[in-house]
Amino acid sequence: MRYVVGYSANARGHDAVNLAVALARGRGASLDLVLVVPEVQQFGAAHAPKAGFENLLNEQARQWLDEALALVPAEVPTQAHIRSGDSDAQALIEAAEELGADVLVIGASSTGLFRRFTIGSVASALLHASTVPVALAPHGYYRQEALTRISCGLGTRAGAEKLLDFAIGMAANRAVPLRVVSLLALDGGDPGAADAAREYAEKTVAAAAPVSPSGVQLAATTDVVVAQGRSIEEAVDGLDWEDGEVLVIGSSRLAQGRSIFLGSTANRILRALPVPMLVVPSGYELKHQNPSTSNDTSGEAPQ
Repeated sequence: MRYVVGYSANARGHDAVNLAVALARGRGASLDLVLVVPEVQQFGAAHAPKAGFENLLNEQARQWLDEALALVPAEVPTQAHIRSGDSDAQALIEAAEELGADVLVIGASSTGLFRRFTIGSVASALLHASTVPVALAPHGYYRQEALTRISCGLGTRAGAEKLLDFAIGMAANRAVPLRVVSLLALDGGDPGAADAAREYAEKTVAAAAPVSPSGVQLAATTDVVVAQGRSIEEAVDGLDWEDGEVLVIGSSRLAQGRSIFLGSTANRILRALPVPMLVVPSGYELKHQNPSTSNDTSGEAPQ
């Protein structure tokens, strides 16, 4: 298991490292801290200091990565990498693909207030283009303890079953409870919408594959919640969130195959969400394997 962390030498980078450690604990995962530095443009013959500038840039990057490594507990295997590129997002995506990452972890912008998310340009690009799941830490995320609960935001569009399957595997691999959440903005709408949403969620949960190919129980989904309010933001605010919780959501239907596109509903959820969010690319496939039955992780659910 490998998680790539998009690191920057600021509070946003620290938030990302903390979330990555929390995700790694209980999974035996290793971390790859990736710091992207600008590509040094070719200078003309009269500008000989190009090599010297590159050396200074890389020396500073190594110092920042040493500081990042010091944030990670000794029991979590971690490597540091320096990448260069004109686009931080593209460099991180390429690193995640090259390193075989199961999740790409980033931090929200430091301008977020009241533990809310503010999406910067790099995060926005990743949330519209990544081919692996992206975990986003809210501003000020401090926890490094293992997760305590997984929530799955379940919609009614195509792909909900695959998303639930992903969340079941993620909860089972960590031996934590799974909560299935439907968010409704009613505001004078159909009074029967909440009952319909609950019925759909319960049917989807009942139809989900709760066992591995070997027949070992993977997860027991015990909690289905329908949260409603005058807006999506109010519905999110009305839910009880644990400090050690992560919300798993799917990509918009507008996403290309195996890539992420963050839709309008997900953006509205982000504005109110006090816990990390993990966004799963469209068409993302996984295979379940009970983590206690084998040391071979080649077929494991990759969370």
